[in-house]
Amino acid sequence: MRRLTTFALVLISTILFPLSVAAQKIELSIDASKPGAKIDRNIFGQFAEHLGHGIYDGIWVGPDSSIPNTRGIRNDVVVALKALKVPNVRWPGGCFADEYHWRNGIGPAEKRAVTLNPNWGGVIEPNTFGTHEFMDFIDQIGAEAYVSVNVGSGSTREAAEWLEYMTAAQPTTLEKERAGNGHPAPYKIGYLGIGNESWDCGGNMTPDYYLDELKIYSRFVRNFNPDQQNKHQMLKIAVGPGGEGARWMEWTETIMKAYQHHSWSWDINGLSMHSYTVVKWPPSYASMGFGETEYAQILKSTLAMDDLIKEHSAIMDKYDPEKKVALVVDEWGGWYAPLPGTNPGFLEQQNSMRDAILAALNLNIFAHHADRVRGANIAQMINVLQAMILTDKEKVVLTPTYYVFKMYVPFQDATFVPVAFDAGKCTHDDITLPRVDAVAARDAAGKLWLEITNLDPNQSAEIEASLTGINAKSASGETLTAPRVDSVNNFDAPNTVVPKPISAKIRDGKVTLKLEPKSVTVISVSP
Repeated sequence: MRRLTTFALVLISTILFPLSVAAQKIELSIDASKPGAKIDRNIFGQFAEHLGHGIYDGIWVGPDSSIPNTRGIRNDVVVALKALKVPNVRWPGGCFADEYHWRNGIGPAEKRAVTLNPNWGGVIEPNTFGTHEFMDFIDQIGAEAYVSVNVGSGSTREAAEWLEYMTAAQPTTLEKERAGNGHPAPYKIGYLGIGNESWDCGGNMTPDYYLDELKIYSRFVRNFNPDQQNKHQMLKIAVGPGGEGARWMEWTETIMKAYQHHSWSWDINGLSMHSYTVVKWPPSYASMGFGETEYAQILKSTLAMDDLIKEHSAIMDKYDPEKKVALVVDEWGGWYAPLPGTNPGFLEQQNSMRDAILAALNLNIFAHHADRVRGANIAQMINVLQAMILTDKEKVVLTPTYYVFKMYVPFQDATFVPVAFDAGKCTHDDITLPRVDAVAARDAAGKLWLEITNLDPNQSAEIEASLTGINAKSASGETLTAPRVDSVNNFDAPNTVVPKPISAKIRDGKVTLKLEPKSVTVISVSP
């Protein structure tokens, strides 16, 4: 056989092993001397509803369980959540909140009312996880309480008595009852949600009807804790819009117009907004075993969060130009079809590399609107929808979304720093996405933090970030990526999608690094 020519060898190798396409170069410009608003740590809030295995098996196993626990609360879950520095947890719902009657969940466990949960699977609700258990849980993880009161099927008196039970320090009958149930000191309640989705599962109310209820609840549902009367007051969150369109704009308009002329007897500090990434209702996209088309469709849909916030912020600005009322996105995340073989009412789904990207994009959007968005709660914390943690009896697995939240911890209460860049484009079928997304912030110690998301599922990206306003000396960080867009962590393979160190170089005031495809990367730049 004749020896192949060099040209032939190159031709054959090119056919069999195509030349890799060079990573696209993306230039960023960061001016640390022009700080923006504070990125409120509360945008990293969590949500725990009595839904599926979110509370029972997820948080609560009971003091007699063989699973290691502290007063019935899983130790492994507490350790995992403490690492996220969870700022607040919203409880008891959700749709469940507007059928929750707090007295069912206090007193000796064996004497508590056993009820039904008609919203989520029609299962038995034992009420063994109630007020004291929730407050114990958030104390163990170091978070604040975001309590949603029952406006739909409850009463102003019921909600007012619940707050007195939790917060009174003077020896009222309710204070003595709380002390008799094991907690003499008053609880601190950071946030009060006045209803939930009152336009739908919370009572199918019109904006005007809800507004009348809001005024009454805001007036009479008081926090009596002496440590929360001035500087550290409980913040009241009104029900806000549930999406885009005229119906929701009317809702925001109604509440904010009334707020503009509110009297001394009622007030709000925040307006909630709910927006899930669904693409089309009911949720039909799979949470595992999907391809790049579905990946692109979901991310395209989630990017609409930016326009949604702009739309409602514009209405809020009209009536509240000083931005005293926060926009609180207290339900958000990817909502997919239930996993096959599970109770559809339990909203069980897997959590993939796609969801890590989705989480990063939304957190960046919130940060870009930090002057108005000062709270958010991903749905939900454990075993439900876009969860941080999955459990199966004694087993625990941390999801890709969990790791994104952990990587973003340095952004909590950091100061937003503007980043200018041309995002570029990546296209799959007829869907066009930005190639990259980025956000930067400076912490109290002066360290600069930069997050860059590469949305392209196949192409790496060369990043060159020009820095001004900081004398950068060193940079280090970590990146989260995976073999496929649908890669997940499960109980057999819990470390498929975990952060890994990434190297970054600094030279002549520029930071350079290479981003892997479909990746979330956070680096710190030290002066």
